[in-house]
Amino acid sequence: MEAMEYIENRTYDEIQVGDSASLVRTLKPQDIQLFAIMSGDVNPSHVDPEYARSSMFREVIAHGMWGGALISTVLGTQFPGPGTIYVDQTLHFSRPVGLGDTITVMVTATRKFDHNHHILFDCVCTNQDGQKVIGGTAEVLAPTEKIKRPRIELPEVTIVDREARYQHLLDRTRGLAAIPMAVVHPCDRESLLGVVEATQAGLIVPTLVGPEAKIRSVAEQQGIDLAGIAIIDVEHSHAAAARAVALAREGRAEALMKGSLHTDELMGEVVDANTGLRTARRISHVFLADVPTYPKPLLITDAAINIDPDLECKADIVRNAIDLAIVLGIVEPKVAILAAVETVTPKMRATLDAAALCKMADRGQIAGGVLDGPLAFDNAISIVAAKTKGILSAVAGRADILVVPDLESGNMLAKQLEYLAEALLTGVVVGARVPIVLTSRADTAETRAASCAIALLMAHAKRKAAKGA
Repeated sequence: MEAMEYIENRTYDEIQVGDSASLVRTLKPQDIQLFAIMSGDVNPSHVDPEYARSSMFREVIAHGMWGGALISTVLGTQFPGPGTIYVDQTLHFSRPVGLGDTITVMVTATRKFDHNHHILFDCVCTNQDGQKVIGGTAEVLAPTEKIKRPRIELPEVTIVDREARYQHLLDRTRGLAAIPMAVVHPCDRESLLGVVEATQAGLIVPTLVGPEAKIRSVAEQQGIDLAGIAIIDVEHSHAAAARAVALAREGRAEALMKGSLHTDELMGEVVDANTGLRTARRISHVFLADVPTYPKPLLITDAAINIDPDLECKADIVRNAIDLAIVLGIVEPKVAILAAVETVTPKMRATLDAAALCKMADRGQIAGGVLDGPLAFDNAISIVAAKTKGILSAVAGRADILVVPDLESGNMLAKQLEYLAEALLTGVVVGARVPIVLTSRADTAETRAASCAIALLMAHAKRKAAKGA
């Protein structure tokens, strides 16, 4: 308890040649982000996973001076501790430090200079495999008086930049023409604002389908300008869903967006065997979550359409998610099939399904991605957790896609990330003839516009595929 509440030095006279001290630290994604923000060093080897994959190390690595800073931490807080003044430091970088690596910093006193109270230290940083990553020497002016001070509690730091994350998604649509979109029963403020924002961003050319008088009344009350936006007048929400689906079947709409009607009402028309938008694929939903504490976007599926999918349905859910990930620029996405445990257990269907899906991928029945499972959530998204449990996998700790066991678990996971982790959450229905932006009543206009950006990318990918065919 005392060591955790206070920092205390060792004076020049108390230190003997051969004495040492150590520090253990595990590299996390936020460590790299914070170091980059503090230093301004945005070398893509450290902050750009896509670039890092093509580099000689094949993964994001820590800034070299992150390890150097850990040496400074030992010298300044432990050995000698408070009152220490840096004089000189040499460093040699032997190998990179990757995400999830656990670094042990050891400093050892090798020489003392009585005339000026300088001490020379040997400094060595090793990883969890005992390999040296950094070596060097440090010379300090050691304190001559005892100092004991309360340990300062530092604030928690979370990196949240919603505007930048939203803009990053919009940047992917740059140069692509807006697509015609039918907006179903947009009779509330956020639905209309989402339409306007997406239109102004050059993502969609909207057609509002619903009771025109009600739509215009809401717009007038909220001060929303609908000038230049087409409206198809129908009497109620069910008729709006049917008309919007018909527009898509006729090729007059390349995407749909849900307004202020119930999801079942819209999806009932979408899945109708005679007049709907079904394909050979099972229809599913994918959330795209930009989580501040995760280094890349996460796709979560299915959290909105399929309540308790069987193996056949899950296979299509995975295929749909992989196709979307590729459209979003994720090459060979890593797919984590989630369960409560990492072992295949006959009493837990989710683990059996996960194992079967992975074998289907091995046999070419599911293509385009790398699958692994069953994986618990922590092992899917945390390299540290995966390494701690000894899980060797190309997916564990690096997942692009999280495939949940059922709708309930998926919905809870997505909403927890949104409300507890400040995730920017967008979503789209895939597997139908056209992408469908399936919004929640709580979704903001920004979220709806971001989902339109995904629909735009999907529609243009479909155009490209049709030309290729």
